[in-house]
Amino acid sequence: MATNAPPKHQRPRSGAHDAVFDWQRVAYHALVSRALDDAEESTNRNKAAVPREHLVLYQFSARGHEVAQVILGALLTHQHDAAGAYYRSRPLLLALGLGIDDALAAPLGRAGGFSDGRDIGVVCNLPRPDGGPIVLPMSGDVGSQYTPAAGWAQAILYHRDVLGDATYERAMCVVLGGEGSVATNGFWSSLTMATTLKLPLLFYVEDNGLGISVRGEMQTPGGNIAANLASFRELLVRDGDGTDPAETARLLKECVDHVRSGSGPALVHLTVPRLCSHSGPDNQRGYRSEEEIAADFARDPLPKLRQYLVPKLMSQKAWRELEARVQHDVDEGLRKARARGLADPRTIRRFVFEEPDAPDAYGGLSRTDRERLGGSEELADDGEVVRFAEAIRRTLRRELEVNPKLLVFGEDVGRKGGVHLVTEGLQRQFGDRRVFDTSLSEEGIVGRAVGMAIAGLMPVAEIQFRKYADPATEQLNNCGTLRWRTANRFAAPIVVRMPGGFGKDVGDPWHSVSDEVRFAHAIGWQMVMPSNAADGVGLLRAAMRSGNPTIFFEHRSLLMTSDGSARYPGDEYVLPLGRAHRVRNGSDLTVVTWGAMVHRCAEAADRFPDRVELFDLRTIAPWDREQVLTSVRATGRCLIVHEDTLTAGFGAEIAATIAQEAFWALDAPVDRLAVDDVPMPYHTVLLDTVLPDATRIAERIASLLAL
Repeated sequence: MATNAPPKHQRPRSGAHDAVFDWQRVAYHALVSRALDDAEESTNRNKAAVPREHLVLYQFSARGHEVAQVILGALLTHQHDAAGAYYRSRPLLLALGLGIDDALAAPLGRAGGFSDGRDIGVVCNLPRPDGGPIVLPMSGDVGSQYTPAAGWAQAILYHRDVLGDATYERAMCVVLGGEGSVATNGFWSSLTMATTLKLPLLFYVEDNGLGISVRGEMQTPGGNIAANLASFRELLVRDGDGTDPAETARLLKECVDHVRSGSGPALVHLTVPRLCSHSGPDNQRGYRSEEEIAADFARDPLPKLRQYLVPKLMSQKAWRELEARVQHDVDEGLRKARARGLADPRTIRRFVFEEPDAPDAYGGLSRTDRERLGGSEELADDGEVVRFAEAIRRTLRRELEVNPKLLVFGEDVGRKGGVHLVTEGLQRQFGDRRVFDTSLSEEGIVGRAVGMAIAGLMPVAEIQFRKYADPATEQLNNCGTLRWRTANRFAAPIVVRMPGGFGKDVGDPWHSVSDEVRFAHAIGWQMVMPSNAADGVGLLRAAMRSGNPTIFFEHRSLLMTSDGSARYPGDEYVLPLGRAHRVRNGSDLTVVTWGAMVHRCAEAADRFPDRVELFDLRTIAPWDREQVLTSVRATGRCLIVHEDTLTAGFGAEIAATIAQEAFWALDAPVDRLAVDDVPMPYHTVLLDTVLPDATRIAERIASLLAL
């Protein structure tokens, strides 16, 4: 049960927690953080003059935030602890072991460090392959840190309770954010997860009163999220002054102890000053008065830390020596950082996907674990004919049996078995820790999966319908670019199952969208779109054993009819991604399609015996360029058919590739047939008007063959 914070006028007990903290270490890291901000912001010619030389292209200061963050970092000591942080969290990383030269190299865009120059320098990460608190990869979008942190916290419970790993006992995750982030979907989604599942998650909200220029009262009613959450069940809430070292230490230790005890999540709200503009390009004097700025400087936590420590725990001389040591270390760190070379432009295309010869990134199953699962491209010759949904269910069941790190979850996938009943019975067999329902938040579903994957699990998340993935766009984008942004330090290989496309005699703009081209354009994602049960088995198993995130598109027409029925290919069947299937041989025209359109194209092609070579791409990213180009060079004609809308659909990419690579082999223009550029209509008559059918496809084939 939540409890109210003590009144702010009530002074904390002094000294009760001093033995817990190495205060000299706290002071060192807080002073280093301030000195790093000085180095990046100062225009004094006697200083390092980094900003005057325009070497830091985008800077976010942590001035005023550093003391409380460093105290928090001192409490993260478990080998399986993690932190989800944001762009003002460098003090925390320093407390967790980030080197000064690395801290400066990233903003300077130098080689190595967080991203090898690929991302802004304050978007940090900290892997610990040998154990120790890690910092999950940050993103530049506000609030996106919350749901992956909840995923890590849930993974702690999974490792401890399901996999039986006692080393996860008392581990926790903390997620940091400013007061502006409490208005985001990610915050509320993760709060729902943490409280309903009793996750070991601490919400750390540092409130400097301003989201760039917008005051806290516009972020949450009354401007204090702690007050608004005081009645939240299963959430310990504490509120205090983040510039007071004693109060900060007491509140943070109380919250950390609560979370580590297994009592559920906690939230601590600490007020801190903003002793700088929001970022380098910002000028706060355009929206703050001089009196407001002066009031913040009067609350600077560094003088308060010195007052708290000197002379009670340190002498004046020891403090001055510490300041001198900090300045020396920062000057030396800056020298080393500037001496590093710039990131090599020749490597910029690396690590969009897992690379065979590169080391394992932090996250997902290891290559050894994946190889141990085995698999074969050999089709079982005695499989019974199954419908598409049953084939997917059997594949999930088998992988749940052989891979204890695999989880299946989403809205209604547990007790109900999914709205298309694909997961029916799996929860009864494997329990609600491995197959479970989630709250209605696609942001939460995908973000949770990302955190779980980084924690070494294999999450298979379901989004009920393709259109419903839109609220998760931020998390989907961040997941796809994760490996690239961190230069192969981190990866989050997840599978997102996503039904979509027209249904049996029905469509509509919300449930019947395919829009696969969106994921063809999503960097770092594999996009799979099988047309039958056998391919579905092989491609889903390949996705669940991949080092890359995969969208697995389950076409509604195949789920609702027997069109995709095929012999079950076996429990070990794996189909490599990027290999198209030649459905029909032919001499005069190449037809390229995928998904449910394969069946309509096959019906149309049968009207032209031996003249139409029909390819089912099976996967959109990657797609089989070579087979398609080889066929087009032989036939001289090509028709591309797809269900997505025509303009900028994936067919345009195929057509452009053919025009560039096989132009001189063409005997006719490359043609496309797709849905008209309108939303998918509901009524059958309207749906049939815009959706290619066998008759319309055959007419287009005949026209091309006549050229």
